Amino acid sequence: MRKLLVLLLALMIADDLNAQNTSKKPNVIVFMADDMGYADTGFTGAKDILTPNLDALAANGVIFKQGYVNHAFCGPSRAALMSGRYPYRFGFETNPAYDPANPHMGIDTNEKLFPERMQEVGYTTGAVGKWHLGAAQEFHPNNRGFDYFYGFLGGGHDYFKIDLTKKVWEAYLQGLVRNKKPASFDGYLTTALSKDAAKFVADNKDEPFFLYVAYNAPHQPLQAPKEDIERYSHIKDKKRRVYAAMVDVMDRGIGEVVQSLKDNGIYENTLIFFLSDNGGPQPSTQNPKGGNASSNKPFRGGKGNMYDGGVHVPFIACWPNKIKAGTVYDYPVNSLDISRTAVEVAGADAYKTTKMEGVNLIPFVTGENKEAPHDYMYWRGGSKWSVLASDGTKHVKETKNPEMYYLPDDVSEANNILNKKSELAKKMYSKWVEWNENNIPCVLLGYKDYHKKRDAFYEQAIPPKAKTYNNK
Repeated sequence: MRKLLVLLLALMIADDLNAQNTSKKPNVIVFMADDMGYADTGFTGAKDILTPNLDALAANGVIFKQGYVNHAFCGPSRAALMSGRYPYRFGFETNPAYDPANPHMGIDTNEKLFPERMQEVGYTTGAVGKWHLGAAQEFHPNNRGFDYFYGFLGGGHDYFKIDLTKKVWEAYLQGLVRNKKPASFDGYLTTALSKDAAKFVADNKDEPFFLYVAYNAPHQPLQAPKEDIERYSHIKDKKRRVYAAMVDVMDRGIGEVVQSLKDNGIYENTLIFFLSDNGGPQPSTQNPKGGNASSNKPFRGGKGNMYDGGVHVPFIACWPNKIKAGTVYDYPVNSLDISRTAVEVAGADAYKTTKMEGVNLIPFVTGENKEAPHDYMYWRGGSKWSVLASDGTKHVKETKNPEMYYLPDDVSEANNILNKKSELAKKMYSKWVEWNENNIPCVLLGYKDYHKKRDAFYEQAIPPKAKTYNNK
C-alpha cells in the first residue's frame, strides 16, 4: 500500500511539473548556419555528411520543403531575420563593412529588432556567434535587444586563432567579444560557440529565454580539426572533405545545446528553428575554383543569385509540446516567419514601432490554418529580382532577361515558361512592382567599395610633405 501511495505521489508530481512546463512561455532557439548548401544535411538527402542531430530535430518536428531566406547572401539575410521585415524597407541590401568607428555602417537603429520585442515581455535574450549587422557601438547586440552576446561583429572569423598583429580589414583575426568586453576562445571556434550556447541554456533554464546561435560554419576559410577531416577521408574532393568536417562539428555542437535543454528539463517546451543564411556558394565562370564545396542540389545556382540555389535553404522547426513529429510542410515560408513566430508565441507585440511582415507559422504547421501563409514572396538585389507565388510559380530576373518557372515540375529551373505564360508573368511582375514601392534604395556601400573609398580618404589626408618624405 505504501509503495502504491509513493507511486501515485510521484505521478502527481510529474503531472504537475509537466503542466507547469506546458503552461510556461516557451523558450525559443534559432540556429543559423553560414553558406550551407541545401543538400548537405541528412534530412535533405546528404549521403556523405553526417548530421544526426539536425536529422533528429527534423524527425521530431517539421521540415519546410519550401523554406526560403529573404536575401541571397549574409548581411541582408540576417537583417531580415532580426527585424522581421524585408531588409529593402530600410535599405540594407549589401554586406556592411567592418568598421567600429562608423555609426552608419549597420542596420538602421530605427528598426526594432525582434529580440527587443521579446525582452519587453520578460524574455532573457542571448546571441552567440556571427553578428554582421554593424560593428559600431550603435549596432552592438547588447544595444539591439540582446542581454548577452558572445561572438564576433564582422562577417567571418578564423576558426583556430586570433592575431592582433595582422591588418584588421574584415576582422577575421580580431578578438571576440563577450558582451562589451574583449574575449577569446580555445580550440576550434565552432565548438567554443556551441559550448557557450549550451551554458546559456543551463544558466537561464528557470525563466523563458530566446537564444540566437549564428555559426560561421561552414563559411570560408575552410578549416576544421584534423581528426574530423580524417573522418571524411572517403570523400575524394579534399575541399568537400574539410567542408563536411565543418558541418559535422556544427551538428555535434547543436546536439550539445539540445542535450543541455534535455538535461535541464526544458526540451519539450522549446521551439527550435534551424536554417542557413543563404545557399552554398558555387564555382562560376569568373571564379572556377570558387565556392566552398557545398551542394545545392537539385536547385540551380547558389549564394548571391535569385535562383533557388541562392535562397532555398534547409529549414526545420521542432517544438515537442506543439508540433507533431514527422510533419512535412509544403507551402513556401521564409525567415521573416521565424521572427514573427517567436514574437507571437512569446506574447510580444509584432506591430510596435515597426510592423513585422512574416506570419506565425504554428497554426499552419499544426493544421489549424489550411491556407498558404503567403500569396507571394519577394526578393531584390541591385538589378535582380524575384517573386514566388504560393503555387510554386516563380518569376525571376537573374540574367539580362526575365524568366519564369513552375517549381513543382521544375525544381532546377531549367524550363523557362515565360513565353507560354506571358499574362501570368505580367501579373506577377506587377505584384513585385507594387511590393517594391515600399522599399528604398540601398543605403550602404558594399564592403569592398567601402574599403577602397576609406583607403583613398586616408591617402588623401596625408599632408603633401609627409607624402614626399615617405616616397624618398
